[in-house]
Amino acid sequence: MSLLASLKLARRVLFETDKRLLWKLIHNMGFKGALSVHKHKQRMKRGQVFPPFLYVSIINTCNLRCQGCWVDVAHKQQIISPEAFHQLVREARQMGNVFFGIVGGEPFMHPHLLDMLAEHPDCYFQIFTNGHFITPERAKRMWQLGNITPLISVEGTEIVSDQRRGRANVLNKTMQGLHNALDAGVFTGVCTSLARSNIDDLLREEWIDKLIEMGVLYTWFHVYRPMGPNPNFDLCLTAEQALRARKFVVEMRAKKPIVIVDAYHDGEGKALCPAANGISHHINPWGGIEPCPIVQFSKESIHASEEDRRPLRDKFLHSAFLADFRKLAAETTRGCIVLERPDLLKKLVEAHGAKDATARQTALAELAVMTPRTSQYNPIAEIPEKNIFYRLAKRLFFNDFGVYTGQDHSKASAPVVLAGQGIAAGV
Repeated sequence: MSLLASLKLARRVLFETDKRLLWKLIHNMGFKGALSVHKHKQRMKRGQVFPPFLYVSIINTCNLRCQGCWVDVAHKQQIISPEAFHQLVREARQMGNVFFGIVGGEPFMHPHLLDMLAEHPDCYFQIFTNGHFITPERAKRMWQLGNITPLISVEGTEIVSDQRRGRANVLNKTMQGLHNALDAGVFTGVCTSLARSNIDDLLREEWIDKLIEMGVLYTWFHVYRPMGPNPNFDLCLTAEQALRARKFVVEMRAKKPIVIVDAYHDGEGKALCPAANGISHHINPWGGIEPCPIVQFSKESIHASEEDRRPLRDKFLHSAFLADFRKLAAETTRGCIVLERPDLLKKLVEAHGAKDATARQTALAELAVMTPRTSQYNPIAEIPEKNIFYRLAKRLFFNDFGVYTGQDHSKASAPVVLAGQGIAAGV
């Protein structure tokens, strides 16, 4: 079944996509992206980490007000300037990076978004967007550039979308943007933050079939994470629903001719954290370097200052805060330490004196009152990939890179000693 689905997917890619854009994808994201991961693995052998994939929040502003959003979308607008963005990309390219996830806020509200990306034709950019600002003109511009894929968020039916995203007529505007991108021939994806309010509507084979029929070539089912000043715990999936989502993704990968992205499991079904294994970190709109978007604390910035004029390379390779985060996360759980052990993360932040990177300046207090919750780590229900091509690709390019070797997360263990500060945290 997985072979047949893979052959159908190959046929779709060959016959339904613009060949110039396909070449950009294969060359920039495929070949050069694989080289960047290889360089990451070689650096790790020397005890050095520079993430091959960087996610950059270029703006905090958004036109929507999603339930449980941790981004300061209603605060004074903050953007990463074109000059700072170009410097970031150039310095990351020197380390072999070619892929950048562009997030926000809503990235298309940045006044220079597409002009900034146009300056880097040797890179590949994935824009996380609600789709409302993808006009036919912007879609055509993305097609002309050829190295951009919009990942458009669909959060449920018309009623659910309006409630989930805090505005009216959300789904219709999103679908219009999606069709504009597809009509222009742009390589386009659709993502969903799975929550109790939308899992029954979108975690369905019929929804996958509809995406394929529209011409969508990849999809990504995130799991809603209760973070920020107003986390909505009623939206959280139950453990049974999370397991159902994992089973669905594995089944659909073996059955449907569409790429289904998954960032939290290896090919054998073991959980992992993309920040713990160092494959990705996050840059916030103020330039702060964070382990991931939901860990809103930083010690270093992409911007030079009187205190720190080091190049980007040194800021990553010699960050005690990032190194200790990765160590603590890897030695605590194969899942998400933010959800499972917010108390340990709070101790780490305090020990390093890491800066609260939010505009609201309440991130530490939010950590202090968080109730531990389960995440993707479920050792008694690990589901290996059924599609042999996904399993092979993950073995080569997306796994834990050995950071969990020798760790036993099934029971309490000895205190974790943090390299940078020498504090101990009972696990």
